Amino acid sequence: MATIRHEYYETDERVTISVFDRGADPAQVNVKFEPRKLTYTNGDKILVLEPLKGQIDPDACDYTVGKVKVELRLSKMVQGRWGGLIGDSPDPLANSAAAPSAAPKKKTKNWEGITTSILSSEKDKSLDEDPNVGGDSAVNPFFQKIYADADEDTKRAMMKSFVESGGTTLSTNWDEVGKEKVPVRPPEGQEWKKWN
Repeated sequence: MATIRHEYYETDERVTISVFDRGADPAQVNVKFEPRKLTYTNGDKILVLEPLKGQIDPDACDYTVGKVKVELRLSKMVQGRWGGLIGDSPDPLANSAAAPSAAPKKKTKNWEGITTSILSSEKDKSLDEDPNVGGDSAVNPFFQKIYADADEDTKRAMMKSFVESGGTTLSTNWDEVGKEKVPVRPPEGQEWKKWN
């Protein structure tokens, strides 16, 4: 069995896990959500996370299969941060709810069928139709195309704005950029630090 690389981030309401399984076939991917356990399988690839740090609502959890990764969305039963995926922390719902094995079995949706039908109905967009297609790998060719097709003032504006702003600004307007130094503008919520 091969284990699969994964990452996660969380909010107070949910945990989102990215399972890096490039080219996964939606028909072959199987995800089982249990109150304190998650099982992901795709052929001989398997990922089991148990015990989860907190309890999840299996009926409110879902996943989508992408070209590079499978995104699992776990809905927390109790709001708050876990600070990790797995752990033997006490289950705040264990005393107030019936034991998970004694809970009545609810009807589950066929998420695989829904995902497959959605994916088959969507056609892949080209870079010309949607500049966000392909993520980071599409950004560089996109900017290279703009630069290659630009006049000398536009090229000068792009170089000056990018270098002076530390990579936080890219302008094509030489009339604006040529007048003064371009300030550093980090994304909202981030801080600019100069590294030597």
